[in-house]
This record gives sequence, structure tokens and C-alpha cells, in this order.
Amino acid sequence: MVIRPHQHWFFRLFDWHGSVLSKITFRLSLNIMISIVAVLSFQWYERLGIHLTIAPFSLLGIAIAIFLGFRNNACYSRLIEARTLWASLLINQRNILRNIKGLLPNDPSAQKEFANLLIAFGWSLKHELRKTSPVIDLYRLLPRAIFDEVIQSPFPTSRILLQIGLKVGELRDKKVISDVLFQAINKDINALSEVLGGCERISNTPIPFAYTLILQRTVYLFCSLLPFALVVDLHFMTPFVSVFISYTFLAWDALAEELEDPFGIAANDLPLNAICNSIERNALDMLDIKPLPPQYQPDKYFNLL
Repeated sequence: MVIRPHQHWFFRLFDWHGSVLSKITFRLSLNIMISIVAVLSFQWYERLGIHLTIAPFSLLGIAIAIFLGFRNNACYSRLIEARTLWASLLINQRNILRNIKGLLPNDPSAQKEFANLLIAFGWSLKHELRKTSPVIDLYRLLPRAIFDEVIQSPFPTSRILLQIGLKVGELRDKKVISDVLFQAINKDINALSEVLGGCERISNTPIPFAYTLILQRTVYLFCSLLPFALVVDLHFMTPFVSVFISYTFLAWDALAEELEDPFGIAANDLPLNAICNSIERNALDMLDIKPLPPQYQPDKYFNLL
């Protein structure tokens, strides 16, 4: 995610990092080349009786804009839902740890064990969504016996959640907590399970491919033929106007494709590393464990992963 300080609107026009311009530069270059070809061959294909007007492109452009708007709205909704799920994860982890600390005020080792399990849940979910290996993070957080069990499971995040539930069940069996408190803590554990399921649903259910394909085909065909309709009225100004119009449609398409997977590492995706780091810092601070891990900061491109 791009974290930029406030900028004057004029300087923001020239921002490169965080925009999708770098992803569509080649496609815009092709549009410029087609526009030049349209200008150079205008007199030739006019003599053949080929006359393209701007009217059908105006109608088609409106339709494309509407469908691109629908697709961008759907992809942005996925980003918002993903961010809401991760915020819920942080809230429920705080609730669980607060209850555990209140129930076991004189047992810092048990508090730390619960905190590590909750922290490991966040890091494991991050690795699952980004399809990376969780071994390093889980090794530093989990006891060896639990680590071996979790890492051998095809669903390590779910296995960590199971361990949290088992630990709470042990406290109830030992009469440390009543059934009422057990139900309260278990409700927060169930909420973590809902977060896990919600993130997996977003990650494993992309926008239907056929919908994306037909929209992209229409956009690329529109941008390829547009110069031949503009050249009738604009002549040598055709490349400038054509590339500007094409930039609008291609940028919308590229942005929607980027937002479709909010758990990736693109500039506009969620900063899962920073969120997991914040979860870890919050948990350790609740247990008065110092020093806290350093807070993640944006890189030189204002990018926070």
C-alpha cells in the first residue's frame, strides 16, 4: 500500500510510483504507434472509401466506462472487505488476550503462550494468502511440539486456531474459567475462524474470468480502432487525443486487475506485513513485554508491504 504525505494537486499529477502507468506504458506505446499509422495512411484508406466516424466509438465508450466502473467497484469492494476482516482479526485477538490476562494474572508464561499463538495466527494467515512459507515466523513464535504439528499440516493457520481452542478448553477443564467465560472467549475464537474463512473466500474466488476477458478484449479493440476514427477530424493531433482516451480505459482496467487480489504485494494492495507487525506489537505491549519489535515503515517509494 502506498503511504504518501499530503501533496499539492499539481505535483501529484507527476507521481509515478503507486500509479498504474508503469504497467500500461507498453500498451500506450502501441496506441501511439497505431495512431501514427492512422495519420500516415489516412489518405490511402480514405480513397478506398473507408470512413470511420466517432459516433459508434462514443456509444461504445459509454458502455465500456459503465462496465469498467462495475468491475472496479467489485474489485474495490474486495479490498474493503479484506481490510475489514483484518481489522476484525486485530480486535478479536485483543479481546482474547485481554480475557486471558485477566484470568491468569499471575501466570506470565501462559499469557505469553496465548500471545504467541495469536501472533502466529496472523503471520500464518498472511503467508497463506500470499502463498509464501510461514516456517521462519512460526518457528520463532511456537513451541517445538506445536510447531512440528502445525508445519506438517496442509492447513497451518486452521491448525493454530485449533491449538488456541484446545488451550482455552484446558483452562475450563481445570476450572480456571467458568462455562460463561469459556463461551465468551470461544465467541472471539469463532470470529477468528470467520476471518480465516472470509480471507480464503476472497483469495480463492477471483472475478469471473469470462467477464474480465470480454471487457479487456473490448477495451483493447476500442483503443486500437479509435485512432482511425479520430484522424478524420484531428489529423496530426490524433496520437495525443487517442493516447489520452486510451490511458483512461487502460488505467481503469489495470487498477481493477491489481485490486482484484487485495492480499498481493502490488503498490495498492493491503500491507499485510505491517498489519501483522502491528498485531504483534499490540499483543506484546498488552503483556508489558519490552522491547517491542520495530514498527514497519514505508520504503523510499512510500510503499508499505
